Amino acid sequence: MMKRIKSDKILLSDRLFEGYVYFADETIIDVTQKELPFEEEYDATGYYVSPGFIDMHTHGGGGNPFEGSVEDIVAGCNFHLTHGTTTICPTISAAVFESMASSVENVEIAMNDPRIKGTVLGAHLEGPYLSKEQAGAQCPTFITAPKEEEYLPLLKQHEKAIARWSYAPENDADEKFAKALKKHNVVASAGHTNAIYDDMLRASKNGCKLVTHLYSCTSTITRDHGFRRLGVIETAYLLDDMYVEIICDGKHLPPELIRLIYKIKGADHIALVTDSLALAGTDQTHGWMQSTEFIIEDGVCKLMDRSAFAGSIATADRLVRVTVKEADIPLPDAVRMITAVPAKIMGLSHKGSIATGMDADFVIFDENIEIKQVFAKGELI
Repeated sequence: MMKRIKSDKILLSDRLFEGYVYFADETIIDVTQKELPFEEEYDATGYYVSPGFIDMHTHGGGGNPFEGSVEDIVAGCNFHLTHGTTTICPTISAAVFESMASSVENVEIAMNDPRIKGTVLGAHLEGPYLSKEQAGAQCPTFITAPKEEEYLPLLKQHEKAIARWSYAPENDADEKFAKALKKHNVVASAGHTNAIYDDMLRASKNGCKLVTHLYSCTSTITRDHGFRRLGVIETAYLLDDMYVEIICDGKHLPPELIRLIYKIKGADHIALVTDSLALAGTDQTHGWMQSTEFIIEDGVCKLMDRSAFAGSIATADRLVRVTVKEADIPLPDAVRMITAVPAKIMGLSHKGSIATGMDADFVIFDENIEIKQVFAKGELI
């Protein structure tokens, strides 16, 4: 069935467009001002029409943890879908490795579950190969150096179910882990890391082109007997081909810091992520992430001693709203950072923009970035 969306604010990759988006069988057929035959129309005049949002980093939502059961994963993905996230990477925190492996198996089952209306790319493993010095809300008990006897069997058995893996490059000095990720087409990301420039340069040469939540558990300049050494943050700025993801929930990063990152890296190398915990979208104020207890106050998750943030309760629409309304970044760039950029990072050639041949995933929202309609795989949700 041929369908079309009519709007005067269609967000194309290079401009706002007034006309129609024609789509059928989950695919965009044409973006034009011409009248073509159609059987169903959605009039979005006055509203923005965006590509579907892509969240590469979220631990759950609507009360459903992505480390939980298949039912939890299904419900969590569909919760985020109502906020515009049509493509998602369920994120698994550091835990006993057998538990993480079990969570990957559940994600793999959920990827093919017809109850999920959007697209599940595969799991994002955030650990256990992190830095204890930059653990943040991750439980230090489970953090270890990479172990071939763990990760190789998991990669071989569940290669299509693992989309990305965050790790600390300084603990991969022999480069075996990074090379294994590259071999199995898993996106490598430097996260919860105390790496210095040399570590990051080595990781970059072995395929690591992304930094997990920049400024959150990422090292900065240190001194060694008076000599300054660049950390992850400075290296991310220095390497032109390094992408960064940022949590634009209005809490993790102040607006002026968001603008600084945008000024240095540019919209084409920044991805917005929620890093939301399972309690996103609920009225609960207390919970657990694996073995880490947290509270919710001031619109953000905190460790019980309030020494650090433990994650967000954001949804994708909130990220765009904060980026535009608080950080004063143009809407087309904000949208690009949650559509085209994550699509490029994750190697999704058919997602992230509104153009002929692309997937028919759309988000329709108003001037305040309030969601009005969401389409996933060509169907109104």
